[in-house]
Amino acid sequence: MTAIDQLFARLKTERRKAFMPFITAGDPSVAFTCKVLQLLDRLGCSMAEVGIPYSDPIADGPVIQASYTRALNHKIKLAEIFEATASVKKTLSMPLVSMVSYAIIHRVGPEKYIDDAIHAGFSGAIVPDLLVEESSALSKRCKERDFNLIQLVTPTTPQERALRIAEQSSGFLYFVSVTGITGERTELPPDLVDRVSWLRERSALPICIGFGISKPEHVRLLAPVSDGVIVGSAIVRMMENAGTNEASALDSIEALVQALMAAL
Repeated sequence: MTAIDQLFARLKTERRKAFMPFITAGDPSVAFTCKVLQLLDRLGCSMAEVGIPYSDPIADGPVIQASYTRALNHKIKLAEIFEATASVKKTLSMPLVSMVSYAIIHRVGPEKYIDDAIHAGFSGAIVPDLLVEESSALSKRCKERDFNLIQLVTPTTPQERALRIAEQSSGFLYFVSVTGITGERTELPPDLVDRVSWLRERSALPICIGFGISKPEHVRLLAPVSDGVIVGSAIVRMMENAGTNEASALDSIEALVQALMAAL
């Protein structure tokens, strides 16, 4: 079992849900990325997603797009990110997963990416632009290395295709809550709970919901039907201020995370 598999098995036994924050690596620096990861771990987050900056947005809203652009303007490199997470991995009890474009994995080479990610402390990768029709080879490599390949199901994914995505995934399924891009929202679709419930009845994988979750009421709505919630843009927005006031940014992140976790 991977660290992610162990996490969800433990949470199920404890009848608890996963809280999974997303942060952008290298915004404003890899040193600050490490500080945020250590903060999230101290706060009791279940897992952290680390976004690997990429120049071509996939489903990223303006907040995460801007954070990727800032990191890329600082000439951030994948090796630098892996070196940073490797330096703090022994201080973290929560698993890490990378949110990474398949273009990056392809350029590095799937075997090398998996090997380097494991060495850097990652237990899996979310690959949002990997088509299910083209995922079997990477899925096989990941399973051979006990490295989870997490894929996305969206509100417009046909049911048959959603089941195929589940078959090629491991660790958990990332269920996109809304049609469109990431970002904070005032409300979530009314039929979201029904769609997630349908998939949960047909897949043994844990299902975690992301995109648009930024308020305690969102968490309270989704906790009963999901195995975890993912929060990104609301946290990344606060990281933007770290360039001028790092302590204030950390305090803001801590307050938001505590409020959201209290709603689980």
